[in-house]
Amino acid sequence: MKQSTSLAAIALAVAGLAAAPAPAAAASPAPTPSQIVASAPAADWTDVPAENLLLLDLAGGGRVAIELAPDFAPVHVANIRKLVQAGWFDGTSINRVQDNYVAQWGDATERKALPAGIVAQPPAEYERPAEGSGFAALPYRDAYAAKVGHADGWPAASEGRDAWLVHCYGMVGVGRDMSPDTGTGAELYAVIGHAPRHLDRNIAVAGRVLDGIEHLSTLPRGTEALGFYARPDQRLPIATVRLAVDLPPTDRSAYQVLRQGSPSFAAWVHARANRKDDFFIRPAGGADICNLQPPVRRKP
Repeated sequence: MKQSTSLAAIALAVAGLAAAPAPAAAASPAPTPSQIVASAPAADWTDVPAENLLLLDLAGGGRVAIELAPDFAPVHVANIRKLVQAGWFDGTSINRVQDNYVAQWGDATERKALPAGIVAQPPAEYERPAEGSGFAALPYRDAYAAKVGHADGWPAASEGRDAWLVHCYGMVGVGRDMSPDTGTGAELYAVIGHAPRHLDRNIAVAGRVLDGIEHLSTLPRGTEALGFYARPDQRLPIATVRLAVDLPPTDRSAYQVLRQGSPSFAAWVHARANRKDDFFIRPAGGADICNLQPPVRRKP
């Protein structure tokens, strides 16, 4: 009797195992932002136009690639193009490197004549109408603006009516004196420190560094007020500055930016704000706009 009861129990147990669902497979870790970028298809990338690509070559080596932003600062960008095509920046220098702030370049003497056709007093191109800018807001809070997001792939902010480019790491602005001066574009700077967002809507932002920021951010810091170099021999000379469109194809650099509105861009933004890959314990659930500067790559 005991043996038959035991056999019956075993039979029931085996039947139960057969009926039970198989254990669920372990969930795959969420892809990292870099994995999303690496797997983005060609259709999710957009070319940087050669007429908007500025190539700054430093004496002794080192190239800084800058994308210009004519949609936000059209007059300043037109001035910059004229300066570049006249060879005006050739032989000027990096004059100021302020720690956790900016690297600035132009004519240290402030006596070099500007080429013909330069607009001496551009309008204050510090913001533009949000309508038509391509601005798309993100659901993340910001300390400096009612809304932040991207405007045709550029990190931007808006209060509803107007939109403006924000001072994130690597953004390029136009140096100016006290208002009403707005700067001609003959003096430029790149942000090399924590985003100085207090400058937003106070200076024309004319572009962003796509590649080579290390050639600016690693320079010795100036010891004079605001990080200016004390002696002329401390300044790093600029060999040439050219627009890619004016160079032969063999000398050009070409870049692509992950396209705003593409599936990969949306997945990348979500992953940056909600890190759930193996390293992270608590996802932030949000992201600063300066941590969401669209990925850039050299064109394959």
